Amino acid sequence: MKQGIYTITENRPLTADVWEMRLSGDTSPLTAPGQFINIKLEGFFLRRPISVCDWDEAGLTIIYKVVGRGTAAMAAMGPGQRLDVLAGLGNGFDVGKCGQRTLVIGGGAGVPPMYGLAKALLAAGKTPVAILGFNTESEIFYEDKFRALGVETAVTTVDGSYGVKGFVTAALPEAYDYFCACGPMPMLRAVAGGTATSGLLSFEERMGCGFGACMGCSCETKYGSKRICKDGPVLEKEEIIW
Repeated sequence: MKQGIYTITENRPLTADVWEMRLSGDTSPLTAPGQFINIKLEGFFLRRPISVCDWDEAGLTIIYKVVGRGTAAMAAMGPGQRLDVLAGLGNGFDVGKCGQRTLVIGGGAGVPPMYGLAKALLAAGKTPVAILGFNTESEIFYEDKFRALGVETAVTTVDGSYGVKGFVTAALPEAYDYFCACGPMPMLRAVAGGTATSGLLSFEERMGCGFGACMGCSCETKYGSKRICKDGPVLEKEEIIW
């Protein structure tokens, strides 16, 4: 974990309430796809944890959903503004554990880290297969970005307005040897129960501190209580007690 000042270079809407922000700054603390940053916002006591979508030597990209006053304040920011950021939080996905044909499954706000994971899998010579889940067509984002990587991509919508009707489990293919997933708890539970292989699950939890001090985001596992922010957010399928 490292604290630094990052500069907004771009902040644009992808849908009615989902925004993409590009930050320039030190990305050396980022070592694995699926890690997150914690952003300090003026006038707010708690930092905002946001998963990292992508990064390079110049900066990083985050995607966030406007759900309250904090994220609404972020959406009002523009290029040139600076943010106090804790970077390199969480453990991220272990690409070495992934199979040759790994499913990357994202639901809603869980889609962004799967993009960075797909890129990492490709760089490792593996074949990611993406399943992106949304409630309705107007909420879809980043489908084109996954396809531009050459990744086989299926999109599901709960109301059937686009792609496969239903939840992400409705689009599970027959051939795969591992999976990684990020999304709300009901989705992760369904994926864990509907997949035939081992896999990694990235949990979305409300966090107080973001680095393991407050114990406010604990999850029960076969090995005892684990902190999502410090021991996670990525945990193995077999260790979770649902």
